[in-house]
Amino acid sequence: MRRTLTPTRVVPLAFLATIAIGTVLLSLPFASTEPGSGGFLPALFTSVSAVCVTGLTTVDTATFWTPAGQAIILGLIQVGGFGIMTLASVLLIVVGRQLGLRNGLIAQTETHAISLGDVRALVRRLAVVIVIAEASVAAVLFPRFLTVYDDGDVGSAAWHAVFHAVSAFNNAGFALYSDNLVGFVADPWIMLPLCVAVVLGGLGFPVVVEMMNRTRRRWSVHTRLTIYGTLVLLVVGTVGFGLAEWTNGQTLGPLSTGGKMLASLTGGVMPRTAGFNSIDYGSASSEALLLTDVLMFIGGGSAGTAGGVKVSTFVVLALIIWNELRGEQNVFVFGRTIPATVQRQALTVALLAVGAVVSGTMALLVVTDLEFEPLLFESISAFATVGLSTGVTADLPPAGEVVLVVLMFVGRVGVVTVGAALALSARRRRYTFPEEHVVVG
Repeated sequence: MRRTLTPTRVVPLAFLATIAIGTVLLSLPFASTEPGSGGFLPALFTSVSAVCVTGLTTVDTATFWTPAGQAIILGLIQVGGFGIMTLASVLLIVVGRQLGLRNGLIAQTETHAISLGDVRALVRRLAVVIVIAEASVAAVLFPRFLTVYDDGDVGSAAWHAVFHAVSAFNNAGFALYSDNLVGFVADPWIMLPLCVAVVLGGLGFPVVVEMMNRTRRRWSVHTRLTIYGTLVLLVVGTVGFGLAEWTNGQTLGPLSTGGKMLASLTGGVMPRTAGFNSIDYGSASSEALLLTDVLMFIGGGSAGTAGGVKVSTFVVLALIIWNELRGEQNVFVFGRTIPATVQRQALTVALLAVGAVVSGTMALLVVTDLEFEPLLFESISAFATVGLSTGVTADLPPAGEVVLVVLMFVGRVGVVTVGAALALSARRRRYTFPEEHVVVG
């Protein structure tokens, strides 16, 4: 029986193809500083991390990869963040060809467009938003790198500005410094633009486009849930991280009050899922790590560069609980009813995500001798495509690296998309069975 190549199957295959190309390129001698080549596993891990816009690394991006290798990583980040099929659709639009039904469906799967008719306009605006956002952040970063960190070297300053702007907007978390962004922990001219880029990229493209074209009163329920949920999580994350680490002598303790506030903001923003770290998470308290675990698992907005189960999923689950506690039969918000299908999708995504993280953590516990807390942190970071680490990534055995590779891929493509791609076909039952209540709780 012949399988139909549906969009939900094409998208994972496209990501796999891009990962394969990236692995081959990074395995070539010119891409790394190692004699001969950097090796297959570092190339594979880095390619998956870049395409899946995660940021976890087993080698030092600043020293292990040559400028050519870093450029390849940057390209993989951009392609992965933009979406393979979305990029193909934009190219079709640029050359004036018709998008077509199949290409439209594929782009819709990748961008989560509300309807097929939205795809063409969405991907065009998406490309404009990406170029403007990344160029604006790079323009802000460039003078600071030029005058303070690159000793007046225009080429180096421009490269650092562009690389970190692209990495930030795509929520990738790759940096060109061995300590990531620890050296900029108290520099608002570097950290604030990166934080803005991370939040903007993590909102989701449909939300950004709607914000640009509609007044707040005309925002859709999805946009409102995403924006309000993001604001609440940013406040909770910033305040919670600051309280947990304010007096920690190995993280925020030595900083000035302004530096602590900036580092707290970074600690609340980056788990959304950027992966830049301005402090050593290996020295962070258990309270800060647990808070970061939760923020990473939730992630950012749908159809954006962020990972996790998504803010809208988390808010819908919270609304289900709230309305159930009130005895409501339906879920209401902003004068609208959330359909039962959306509620089931939210539950499915959340439970599949829990299963993926638990399975990944158990696998890491089996193949390593490390403690539970850093391995749970690593698993969530990989699945939510965050890239934060307590510093154990480079110490993992090859089997542990493979576990993270699988988690990153599943987390980027999406557990539901992967499940649908593996399914032979979808059946629509034309009958139902009698209802019977089950005792819950």
